[in-house]
Amino acid sequence: MAPPADAAKYLADLGSGTLQLGADLIRALVFDFDGLILDTEEPIYRSWVELYEAHGQALPFESWVKTVGSSNQAFHPQRHLEERLGRPLPQEEIQRRIERRAELVVAQPLLPGVEDLTQAAREIGLRLGVASSSSLDWVDGHLRRLGIRDRFECVRCRDDVEHVKPEPDVYLAVISCLGVGAGEAVAIEDSPNGIASAKRAGLRCVAVPNPITAGLDLGQADLQLGSLAEVSLPELLDRLARS
Repeated sequence: MAPPADAAKYLADLGSGTLQLGADLIRALVFDFDGLILDTEEPIYRSWVELYEAHGQALPFESWVKTVGSSNQAFHPQRHLEERLGRPLPQEEIQRRIERRAELVVAQPLLPGVEDLTQAAREIGLRLGVASSSSLDWVDGHLRRLGIRDRFECVRCRDDVEHVKPEPDVYLAVISCLGVGAGEAVAIEDSPNGIASAKRAGLRCVAVPNPITAGLDLGQADLQLGSLAEVSLPELLDRLARS
C-alpha cells in the first residue's frame, strides 16, 4: 500500500530508523501490554465477575475500571468481595479464580494490527518498547508465548519503577532504556491511566480502546483508533501529525 501524500517522507526514511511527525523525528514506538497487545482485560474482569456471582454479589464496573492500566491500589477486588461477605475467601477459591483467568487469557489471540505494525517498525529500524503496570513475569511470559518478545528492545513493568500508571515512571524508564527523547517516541495505549502516564512523560499518545475501555474517556490521547489494523505505519504517523 502506498503511503499517503503527507507521509511521503516515510519512503525516504526507510532504513534510517526514523519517521517524520510534524517537525519531529520519531525513533520509537512504546506499547502498553494488557488490552493493547493482548486482550487480558476482559478475561481478568470476567474471572472476577464469575467469582462475585458465585457468592451472589455484583462486581461494580465503575470501581473495577479504576484498576485498568494501573494497579489494585484504587480498588482491590478480593478485599472488596471479602468486605461484602464479612469473611476471607478460602485459598482454594482464590486459586481457582487465578486458574480461570489463565484459561481465559491463553485463549486470546494477538490483537489485530499488532503483528503488522511491529513488523513494519522493525523493518525500518524504529525502536520498540513495552510499558506496563503489570509484573515483568506476566508481560514477558505472554510476549514469549505469543512469539513476539524479540521484537521489543526494552520491556519495563511495575517491578522496575516506584510508581505505576497513571504516573509517568514506566514510560520514562522505557525511553531511557531505548535511548530516545520523549518527543521522539509515540505511546500506544488503551486506558485513561495509560494515556495519562504517557502524556505526563511527554510522549504523544494513540488510544486504541478494547471492550473494557471503549466506554471510558480517552480524550487525553492525541489520536484515537478503533483498531491498530485500521492503519499502516505511515498512515498512523500521518493521522497523528494531523491531529
